Amino acid sequence: MSEVTRSLLQRWGASFRRGADFDSWGQLVEAIDEYQILARHLQKEAQAQHNNSEFTEEQKKTIGKIATCLELRSAALQSTQSQEEFKLEDLKKLEPILKNILTYNKEFPFDVQPVPLRRILAPGEEENLEFEEDEEEGGAGAGSPDSFPARVPGTLLPRLPSEPGMTLLTIRIEKIGLKDAGQCIDPYITVSVKDLNGIDLTPVQDTPVASRKEDTYVHFNVDIELQKHVEKLTKDTRNPLTLKERNYNY
Repeated sequence: MSEVTRSLLQRWGASFRRGADFDSWGQLVEAIDEYQILARHLQKEAQAQHNNSEFTEEQKKTIGKIATCLELRSAALQSTQSQEEFKLEDLKKLEPILKNILTYNKEFPFDVQPVPLRRILAPGEEENLEFEEDEEEGGAGAGSPDSFPARVPGTLLPRLPSEPGMTLLTIRIEKIGLKDAGQCIDPYITVSVKDLNGIDLTPVQDTPVASRKEDTYVHFNVDIELQKHVEKLTKDTRNPLTLKERNYNY
């Protein structure tokens, strides 16, 4: 095992444990963020070209399935249903698989498939996430080349099926006006629906990178389909809802 691979597996393991710890402590927002970050990083490795990866195709398939399970657990934490679809004890079964991915040769314990391919930024386009130092594992510091990438832009979801008596909500983002629009680098918008406690009520969605920048405007021209009917949103919480957008990167 090369030092690069060893370091990568250590950082994956540290991130997995952080997410599981947050989960077990009831810090759901932190757990969801950690799971989603790790899932994106695993997904990127799972779809890497053969000459750019030290993992075999079978190992990358398993890595992709672990990413799927992380997203399933994240979705379960965001659900208001009493019955969790993917439990923490299920997720913890995957830690030894991830740790021993180079030698794991058993059947995957859950009937899932690798997450669908999503847009991966070209080299030099990635943003480094502020990532906590892991003292036990000697994890990479924030801003280092090996830091986990931020959420990948372009994760819009399709419109939900219509249901009688239910209302679907589509958010149209045509453009935003900024005094320094020309200085934005690969701007995109993240749309989330949260309650007053900061818990996501629907999956977080990222627009693709803006189609163009013109004068003081950044143009997107995209539709965001909220992944829950309006009537179900109002039943899920007694508190007013807030719609948050994280707008642009510099």
